[in-house]
Amino acid sequence: MKEISAGAVLYTVRQNEILYLLIRDFHGNYGFPKGHLEEGETLKEAAEREIREEVGLDVETDTDFREDLYYIMPNGIEKQAVYFIGRFADQNYRKQEEEVDEILLLPYEEAYRTITFDNMREVLAKGDRYIREDHHE
Repeated sequence: MKEISAGAVLYTVRQNEILYLLIRDFHGNYGFPKGHLEEGETLKEAAEREIREEVGLDVETDTDFREDLYYIMPNGIEKQAVYFIGRFADQNYRKQEEEVDEILLLPYEEAYRTITFDNMREVLAKGDRYIREDHHE
């Protein structure tokens, strides 16, 4: 059994500082908004829909940045999680009460320390380099 989900490293720029949006799920894990593909969806469409549902933001994802994580869930299901980059205007975001316990907006170093899983920290590190090197500020 294999599942595919899609999401994005979300960021905004406030007073020339890049801030990353993290969510905490109800298992207490910090990471980025993501979710399962629905039938007929592309990865990009799924990522943007999940971001809308989980944090209430309309984001155009940058698919030139793509990181794929592969891991096995405790129940034995193989997961592939695909992450893009998404910049949002410093606007109101809201959490989806059913899936998101908390939303944080943090500078890179604090976001890196806060993220629960090492492979997700690596996605943040690569995303941060991509944003800074490609001058998406």
